[in-house]
Amino acid sequence: MEHFLTVFENPMVQKFIKLALWILLIIFIIGLLRKTLKKRIEDNSIRYKAQKGVEILGYFLIFLIVFMAFTVDDIKDYTLVIGLFTAGITFTLQELILSMAGSFYIFFVRVYKPGDRIEINNIKGDVIDIDSIYTTLMEIGEWVSSDNYSGRIVKISNAFVFKGPIKNYSMDFPFVWDELNVLITYGSNMELAQSIILEKANEILSDYTEKSMAQWQEMVERYYIENATIKPTLAVQLTDNWIALNLRYITDYKQRRDTKNRLFSNIEKALKKTEGEVTLASTTLQLLKIPEVEVQLKKGYEGA
Repeated sequence: MEHFLTVFENPMVQKFIKLALWILLIIFIIGLLRKTLKKRIEDNSIRYKAQKGVEILGYFLIFLIVFMAFTVDDIKDYTLVIGLFTAGITFTLQELILSMAGSFYIFFVRVYKPGDRIEINNIKGDVIDIDSIYTTLMEIGEWVSSDNYSGRIVKISNAFVFKGPIKNYSMDFPFVWDELNVLITYGSNMELAQSIILEKANEILSDYTEKSMAQWQEMVERYYIENATIKPTLAVQLTDNWIALNLRYITDYKQRRDTKNRLFSNIEKALKKTEGEVTLASTTLQLLKIPEVEVQLKKGYEGA
């Protein structure tokens, strides 16, 4: 019995016992927290991430306690080890920490929200989810033309909000300016063509113009910005081959392709009704037949 008590009085044995008790306590707390999170959190994805986070943090604390128990004895050494570990963890997990900081920045500053159309890190798409680490986009563009979905789901680290520009198509002002070039031949009635294009543009775009006017005024009052023209405008450019009539107009950021299609279809039909006064221009390549070459030899050369 005395021998048994003597063993417990050994400093090394006491250290092992304390270490085992600490490890058991941390394991018990991990299990308790996991059960609590399982009961309190209904969303499967969030519950899984929370449980994994608690588990990783607990294992890290066990590793830290074991490391300090066998390497340091003085309280000053403890603070030094904790400082070194903190610096190492910060450096190793800097991307993760920056992503978590980015999520707070996104939510509190409202850089973007689910439903917005953004371009970040040269990837464009509609925001469909924002969590503590990633922003999830439904990608648009790439191998498909205009602003159509490609079908790919893209996850981007929230850390990118600190690393480059974020282009938001829908924040504050859900309209964008777009352009349509109508090419007509020299000799066409340019004044008639201009009036037809503006007439059709105003017919199709009147709803967008009215809806965007009030929101644009709010933008001008809120930001230091030029009071731009909302109504459709037309500019003329003379080239070597044709006259380019450039129509600039405002449209809903999700309707760019459809708006441009309706504009061109209506303008093209109206120009055809001018009975040749306005003719659409195009690049024409004409292949000519090579003329036959007849070779005649003189008599002197024939005898040779």
